[in-house]
Amino acid sequence: MGAGRWGSPLLLLAALALAVRLGKFQGWSGFQKSTSGKNVNSTLNFFMETFNNNSNDSYLFRVDKLLRSQVQLTTGVEYLVTVKIRRTKCKRNITNNLSCPFQSKKKLQKSFICDFLVYTVPWINHYQLWNNSCLEA
Repeated sequence: MGAGRWGSPLLLLAALALAVRLGKFQGWSGFQKSTSGKNVNSTLNFFMETFNNNSNDSYLFRVDKLLRSQVQLTTGVEYLVTVKIRRTKCKRNITNNLSCPFQSKKKLQKSFICDFLVYTVPWINHYQLWNNSCLEA
């Protein structure tokens, strides 16, 4: 008996991973425009902390512009977000980068457009970065 159109669960998983990597979230049903600024801000803060902790850059980055925010309710809340982030003047040893000014020196300026998917259970302050992809802007 054949395994059907997808052939195997491994092929389905590979197709799903490729779709996620290419940023094709917007075609997924169930996501709606997010209207909760407080929860989106918490999600953005979590993403930026994760991004900066995993970055090898000497400087911190912070959000320059929120381009898109969508939400889906599951066992928690899934946020699908697109942001433009920029390098700041603050070195990595600074703990709070919310007030760091953006780089003004042309050769030190750097920005990315990032798509990310965060799963959160906000009532217990739990966040997980399920996927992210950043391209230099």
